[in-house]
Amino acid sequence: MDCSIVSIRKNNLQGNLDEIQDLFWEYLEWANMRLNQEYSINLEIKSIIEQDMQKIEMFMYPYSRLLLAKDGDFPVGIVCIRKILQDVGEIKRMYVRPKLRGQGIGRLLLESAVLESRDIGYSKIRLDSTRFMKTAHALYKSAGFYEIDPYLESEIPSMFHQYWVFMEKQL
Repeated sequence: MDCSIVSIRKNNLQGNLDEIQDLFWEYLEWANMRLNQEYSINLEIKSIIEQDMQKIEMFMYPYSRLLLAKDGDFPVGIVCIRKILQDVGEIKRMYVRPKLRGQGIGRLLLESAVLESRDIGYSKIRLDSTRFMKTAHALYKSAGFYEIDPYLESEIPSMFHQYWVFMEKQL
């Protein structure tokens, strides 16, 4: 597989909206199924997608990023960075299509997100991840992330914090 990372900017956003929405949908559908199995939690996927797509510019330059991993023209993964504090970014919606996992795409996306976060000028990057995403946690830890207490800027409601892991990396 010849995977490359494509940075989506406002000027090429329209041409990639369908791919972005499809990856967001796949990610949330997969996560929702697992959340339901593990913790009996059901997300309102449709409303989350609608909100994400209405606010898609929260992942745009200059203080945020939206990166697609592509194999040729085929999107295989995604990661977003959003600004949560003056010098702190947050990784959101990191996802690799299930059939393509284990090929280094997630590592490539994470490394790209960290580099972009440094370029933006963030001193830290944070993320939240459900407890069942053990493989993702191992990847994050191998990249220098460590667990922290829940942070106020996370989108995760406090009643669900027990099911999530919160992490941070100093840049």
